[in-house]
Amino acid sequence: MRRSSPGALRPTRRHVVAALLSWIALAGLPGAIVPHANAQSVAAQAADPLPSWNEGTAKQSIRAFVEKVTQEGGGDFVPVAERIAVFDNDGTLWSEQPVYFQFMFALDRLKELAKANPALAGQEPYKSALSGDPKALAALGEKGLLQIVALTHSGITVTEFNTLVRDWLKTARHPRFDRPYTELVFQPMLELLAYLRANGFKTFIVSGGGVEFMRAFTETVYGIPPEQVVGSSGKTEFVLDGDVPALRKLPEVEFIDDGPGKPVGINRFIGRRPVFAAGNSDGDQQMLQWTTLNTGPRFGLIVHHTDAVREWAYDRASHIGKLDKALDEAPARGWLVVDMKADWKTIYPFEAK
Repeated sequence: MRRSSPGALRPTRRHVVAALLSWIALAGLPGAIVPHANAQSVAAQAADPLPSWNEGTAKQSIRAFVEKVTQEGGGDFVPVAERIAVFDNDGTLWSEQPVYFQFMFALDRLKELAKANPALAGQEPYKSALSGDPKALAALGEKGLLQIVALTHSGITVTEFNTLVRDWLKTARHPRFDRPYTELVFQPMLELLAYLRANGFKTFIVSGGGVEFMRAFTETVYGIPPEQVVGSSGKTEFVLDGDVPALRKLPEVEFIDDGPGKPVGINRFIGRRPVFAAGNSDGDQQMLQWTTLNTGPRFGLIVHHTDAVREWAYDRASHIGKLDKALDEAPARGWLVVDMKADWKTIYPFEAK
């Protein structure tokens, strides 16, 4: 496999916020964590570990890779300790349209804070955010959006924040499907996670989303424990109230786990170079490069959103999950581009029911 040294932009807060600004101008905003079936045990025992995948190149290439790296004595055998698989979250494991689910949490959290402190409703940028007007939100700019995130994600302990996210996920409903956000996960990807784990892989989430936000649900929804979640993070401080220790969330950015930040996060928090990586956007391009441009068997996968009926169809021109450069690079690198419409029998778990 050919190596390259692609240029990369330094990750900044602007890199993350720019996407929010762009989709706000186009998307309207609406006014319980549900445990899914134990996909791991089902898939591990089933004759077909990927039943929601249509027969074809995508499914065959995944199974062929897993079989060759787990074949002891084979030339491509990978020891269990080195079977590291990393997955983006938004757009890869669950939907991300019409807006990142975490920002919907931030807006709902802002409404609750405004109830407790009505003065917020008269202050910008909160006034525009609470209006629900997409144009007003778009006009806030990077500074305004960062203020909203800072207010809604800080000033409380990590434990308190975890509880807030869990409680929100129990009641919040997606505007299109009128279902809990945790039901907007991709059944084929749940099966893939289970299939890999059944074959000795350790699965990690490496996402641009907030690490504390994701850790509130990843174990219940994906079977991925908190210590195997890498994400963007804000600063925290240790406090001791009597004999009660806590970590308090501060309104400052510490690390952006997106784009070129993903290989940095993998090295910092995982410590091993993956042999399998899955993403869906240009924000995952460097993670795919870091995983596949190495010696030995490697696998790169891109989820291409092509189903406007069951989910959404978008790529190069999208303001959320833009897939452009990585899509062009995929053929030369041998990355598998999964066509959601053609390759997946089922998208969401509730479809099967």
